[in-house]
Amino acid sequence: MNFHPTDVVVIGAGQAGLSAAYHLQRRGLDYAVLDAEEGPGGAWRHRWKSLRMATVNGISDLPGIAKPEVDPAEPSSEFLTRYFGSYEAELGLAVHRPVKVRAVRREDSNPAGRLRIETPEDGWSAKALINATGTWTRPFWPIYPGQNTFRGQQAHVADYVSADQFRGKHVVVVGGGISAVGLLEEISRVTSTSLVHAPGTGLAG
Repeated sequence: MNFHPTDVVVIGAGQAGLSAAYHLQRRGLDYAVLDAEEGPGGAWRHRWKSLRMATVNGISDLPGIAKPEVDPAEPSSEFLTRYFGSYEAELGLAVHRPVKVRAVRREDSNPAGRLRIETPEDGWSAKALINATGTWTRPFWPIYPGQNTFRGQQAHVADYVSADQFRGKHVVVVGGGISAVGLLEEISRVTSTSLVHAPGTGLAG
């Protein structure tokens, strides 16, 4: 495998990854952003269509370029994908995609030595690594009694598409954050619901 030398590798091109790239570029460091997605937007590419900008729990501007005027009715997945894409293009950020990182290893036994970032194609050799992958592709599932024996459908908020997927079922929403409350309100329009305020997030129906 051919390893491209660089100063820093950033894994992930969501809000954290793009912010890191901005500051690395400003400081004149050589860097590469490796993003597994097919296009810009990070995890926002996968948010459900009914999540509008009016109901998003606050979105900070990316450094250096303020987000454009927001239409509250626009799906957040569309607005933020467009914003992130224009940000990458305007700043000329070194984003490579789709690139999935398979492993990160030390090049030798020196604990302060360079890192090898392995991908299915070429890899990168870097002095430092920034992990900006977030949790969307590996969501946290709380552990609760009966989880393995419950015969109904269990889904995490990351699996949510629309309320129609739960039509005709009684849905218990577990959690008390903004995602739980928002989905409870939306799902309750098409079926009966209950809310269990407990650590973690998830859906069970």
